[in-house]
Amino acid sequence: MNKKLGFIGAGKMATAILKGVLASKVFEKENIFISDKNEDALSILKKEYNINICSSNAEVVKNADIILFAVKPFVLRDVLKEIKPSLTKNHLVLSIAAGISIDTIKEILGETSIIRIMPNTPALVTCGMSAVCPDENVSDSEKDIALKIFGSIGEVITASEKDIDTITAISGSGPAFYYRFIEDIARAGEKLGLSYETALKLSAQTALGSAKMIMDTKVSPEQLIINVTTPGGCTAVGNEVLRDHNISDILLETIEETKIKAYELGKQ
Repeated sequence: MNKKLGFIGAGKMATAILKGVLASKVFEKENIFISDKNEDALSILKKEYNINICSSNAEVVKNADIILFAVKPFVLRDVLKEIKPSLTKNHLVLSIAAGISIDTIKEILGETSIIRIMPNTPALVTCGMSAVCPDENVSDSEKDIALKIFGSIGEVITASEKDIDTITAISGSGPAFYYRFIEDIARAGEKLGLSYETALKLSAQTALGSAKMIMDTKVSPEQLIINVTTPGGCTAVGNEVLRDHNISDILLETIEETKIKAYELGKQ
């Protein structure tokens, strides 16, 4: 790709994306520019990846064609106001700031191409799940750029921004929910006599393998449950416990409440 990518923010997610685009050769190191208030973080990235370090956010905008905002939501508005004088209609703006809508960004920047993305933290191990939500005026080629960038850190889908609060609940917050399941199953194994380390490995690898079965085989979760469940057997008894405790209702409430909170944060 001949275009130049600029990062505003050098935190963990920015680092994960940087690592992904370089490893997949979506961008070359000489075409990447980055700024952050944390000079130590910039020094580390310079030493490890030999990318271009900028002294200001405006310098990133002046050098790059694609601007990826990887800052905390509560500072994004100030950053947008800061870089607006340097931004042109030819720039593509990408934002991973949770809760900050495309309309909010447009109110500050004016008419420009904007894509909002909801990634998640497994991107740190190149196993992320990202939803790319383009504004209505974004071209197919611009959307393709975003898909390539976020495809370099895991799986990626295109979605409508109207669904982003639900997406946030499922994949943005979702890793924490899966960590809870993995931890609780491991602790159950510990209580029943295993070492915690052994039980955690059993639980985590089983979760990883189960997810891979769904992704690779394309067999529905319901059918996979049937495949592993012998009537009257061990798995059947465990499934009965989950049903008796209304696990489906608990998970529905979890996702609904998380979605509501995501919506509320977006209105602040």
